[in-house]
Amino acid sequence: MAYRSWFQCVSGCNEQYPLNEVIYRCRKCDGLLEVTHDMGALKNRGASAWMRLFDDRYKRTDYPYGSAVWGKKEWVCPEVEDDNVVSMYEGGSNLFWAERLGRQIGLEDLWVKQCGNNHTGSFKDLGMTVLVSMVNQMIKEGRGIRAIACASTGDTSASLAAYCAYAGIPSIVFLPKNKVSVAQLIQPIANGALTVSLDTDFDGCMAIVQQVAREAHIYLANSMNSLRIEGQKTVGIEIVQQFDWEVPEVIVIPGGNLGNVSALAQGFLMMEELGVVNKRPRIVCAQAAKANPLYRSYLTGFADYAPIHAEETVASAIQIGNPVSIHRAIRALKAFDGIVEQATEDEIANACARGDLTGLYNCPHTGVALAALFKLVERGEIRKSDRVIIISTANGLKFTDFKVKYHENRLADVAPRYRQQVVELPARYDEVARVLDRLLPV
Repeated sequence: MAYRSWFQCVSGCNEQYPLNEVIYRCRKCDGLLEVTHDMGALKNRGASAWMRLFDDRYKRTDYPYGSAVWGKKEWVCPEVEDDNVVSMYEGGSNLFWAERLGRQIGLEDLWVKQCGNNHTGSFKDLGMTVLVSMVNQMIKEGRGIRAIACASTGDTSASLAAYCAYAGIPSIVFLPKNKVSVAQLIQPIANGALTVSLDTDFDGCMAIVQQVAREAHIYLANSMNSLRIEGQKTVGIEIVQQFDWEVPEVIVIPGGNLGNVSALAQGFLMMEELGVVNKRPRIVCAQAAKANPLYRSYLTGFADYAPIHAEETVASAIQIGNPVSIHRAIRALKAFDGIVEQATEDEIANACARGDLTGLYNCPHTGVALAALFKLVERGEIRKSDRVIIISTANGLKFTDFKVKYHENRLADVAPRYRQQVVELPARYDEVARVLDRLLPV
């Protein structure tokens, strides 16, 4: 069976473009484009057959189908030939059963999807493999693409640099100066990307990269390019697959540029149309209070929206005041009975630390999602019996400076309620025994 997908304008004019064309907005109305699939062809295979196929491929060694993204290739990007796929076995990240944390806050079934366990330490790999694979094919077809470029607050640049290095394609990343962690900054440098630090914020970097990408030989990798959304949508499909194709009641996801929110919804809508699931989860988008344009719109019932100037926040990857995917995200939240909640710096940092004390090691963006969850449970908007999934977007090891500052009480606007400190003692048994006796529980 031949499966097809293409770019289609989502603004109403329905113009179509092939996926191997260098295009990001509709030429007719300037609307954003989405990847659209031939659902009629996909429906020729029954739901049970799709589930069996995806389960047979899941995390096996048949390249590229062992990837949790490319194991669902027909639903993601069937246009890319297998030999052109650029994959580093992305996806397949574990679901952490947060049983102890759940009990503490009054939930019976709390899980954390550890997307930070991907190759470059974040969920961005799920989308980047699709985009770089498509560009790899375009280059082999003779398109004059010299490099792939992105603006980033850290994780996108790391992912782009790694996948381009693997494929032998030059990459360019634009980062806001002094606004990403050292661990995030060194990743694209180590992978050989042309790394440009701009004295601005993410929104300023985004404006520059869009100008750069007007040249047809430089391909844009930010999430306004919906090829990335196709890979990112597999996180929702995979969560359902990991629960033997059962849908959870609630999924909480942090939101910055908001492509992840719409991607999550698209995965569920596709499963629903193909008969794999028959209900939808409630999607909660969590934002930092210092970068909360979606939350402000939510308070008006999405009647009003205006970009803001995002203030500095510990959740640096979502410090975005003018998200590209705002309208996609609003559409998704309306379709999934969505909630938008915000978290202050104090709430973010303490939510991270509280989770860490139960075995997690949270990035600050996961802390945003956890803080939102705590509020919703306390208000009764999430029921005790609900199965709840937190999307952890990045590995906490990328944010060592944030962790150190928390436990040293050096974070602005944060009172560290779960602070831990090193106990320094002389190398004498009697002193050690005395302190252990005092500090350990009876």
